[in-house]
Amino acid sequence: MKSLFIKELNHFFSSITGYLVMAVFLVLTSLFLFVLPGMFNIFDSGYAGVDNLFLLAPWVFLFLVPALTMRMFSDEKRTGTLELLLTKPLSDFELIFAKFLAGFTLVLLALLPTLIFVYTVYSLGNPVGNLDSGATIGSFVGLLLLGGGYVAIGIFSSSLTDNPIVSFIVAVLLSLFVYVGFEQIAELKLFGVADLIILNLGINEHYTSLSRGVIDSRDIVYYISLMALFFAATQLVIKSRKW
Repeated sequence: MKSLFIKELNHFFSSITGYLVMAVFLVLTSLFLFVLPGMFNIFDSGYAGVDNLFLLAPWVFLFLVPALTMRMFSDEKRTGTLELLLTKPLSDFELIFAKFLAGFTLVLLALLPTLIFVYTVYSLGNPVGNLDSGATIGSFVGLLLLGGGYVAIGIFSSSLTDNPIVSFIVAVLLSLFVYVGFEQIAELKLFGVADLIILNLGINEHYTSLSRGVIDSRDIVYYISLMALFFAATQLVIKSRKW
């Protein structure tokens, strides 16, 4: 599994893909937070905080993470190397998990430079250090877990087709639905007491909860369950090729 994980990482960094995804994420967030006027601009907000980063990042990840994962299985299926991988002494879970870890590592690497944003706001605060550290840490944890959820969804989408573009579109739509779709359904007030259950099925509810600075085990369990669900779905798709 380790060799496959390293192979996937090398694949990202031996081409422009990995660098491009991280560069686009950092450039877009920097522009919206510090340059372009508008609701996300930190200077326009009038207070020292990086809340806008955590409002913006899930939407940027919504497109960048599927771009990262769209070739993970689709290319293997298109070139016929998936059958070769399945003959290796790896379980289906190990195969999926190695690819997930590679994608998750890139998400982590993309997030690390944003600590510069935190330091900048920390330094510019009046007084210096006037920053809600609890909410900032909780938001980073939530964003990292959200990125992991998107990676799991993207890998599942990639396993459905040998066309990377189709994989990308399916991953974006699925991620969008899981992020805000359940929330929109719950707001329709059609299901009575079940509306709260539906609301809690969406990513945004748990992401917002973590952003308040309280690391709740229920939110962690939700994200782990979400990833496990799409791991199982991907495993089912791969097994179906053997039927």
